[in-house]
Amino acid sequence: MGLELPGYRDARLRSENITDDRLAELRADAVIEFWEEKRQFAVIVEVQLDRDRDKHFSWPAYMMGLRARLRCPVILLVVSPDQGTAAWCARTLDLGHPGMALTPLVMGPREVPYVTDPDQAARVPELAILSALAHGAGPGGMEVVAALPDAYAALDPDHRALYHDLVAAVLPEAVRRHLETRMKLKNYEFQSDFARHYYGRGKAEGMAEGKVEGKVEGEAEMILTVLAARGVEVSDEVRARIRSCTDLEVLKEWGRRAATAESIDDLQLDPASDH
Repeated sequence: MGLELPGYRDARLRSENITDDRLAELRADAVIEFWEEKRQFAVIVEVQLDRDRDKHFSWPAYMMGLRARLRCPVILLVVSPDQGTAAWCARTLDLGHPGMALTPLVMGPREVPYVTDPDQAARVPELAILSALAHGAGPGGMEVVAALPDAYAALDPDHRALYHDLVAAVLPEAVRRHLETRMKLKNYEFQSDFARHYYGRGKAEGMAEGKVEGKVEGEAEMILTVLAARGVEVSDEVRARIRSCTDLEVLKEWGRRAATAESIDDLQLDPASDH
């Protein structure tokens, strides 16, 4: 984004609780501290799926509260998968005091670069994942997903599986098949049961009871992750229903529907199917 940052050696995810415990609590989606010999600066990350005027009041409070608490510069980064929402978030906020205004840094689809070079994807795999999420379904999507296997190779297995499932959930069918072909050419093995099922690789058999339980829990969490990636609002009641379901086949069916869901109604949750 053209911002020159202080030097730092490592980044540390901290509690999202920004305000002093004696004050009313405010929570950001994520807070990351950047350190060298001491704390250099911090970044507040907010994921915004829609316009919310309350953020015009909470964002300045987030920044001032964290600045007072950490005694360092603080940056606000808003991430939005919708370009219209991103443009709304990027507006300058007049805080009322002379000379005080806040213009959030906003990363929408237009701000995410097209990562098509395999070497670049391997160097910055997270950026390649963002590029696929932002551009995989649009013009140039084939070129973007062609570099993904090189990005996957640079990731640890847990993140590799999670990111692949998120990407697969938002890609059109033709682009997903193109990605599958590229992965086969790279001799890449699917890392999660969700992905194997998604691409029709069949069911795992002969699992011990403990593994079945873990698979059920993992499938439920993956459904919620995919819905979040697609911007589908999930109530606490629905979230609890998904997590309490113990029927693996029901969860798999919900997972298939979640991959293309526009709203929670598209999952067609059937109370009679909850076991």
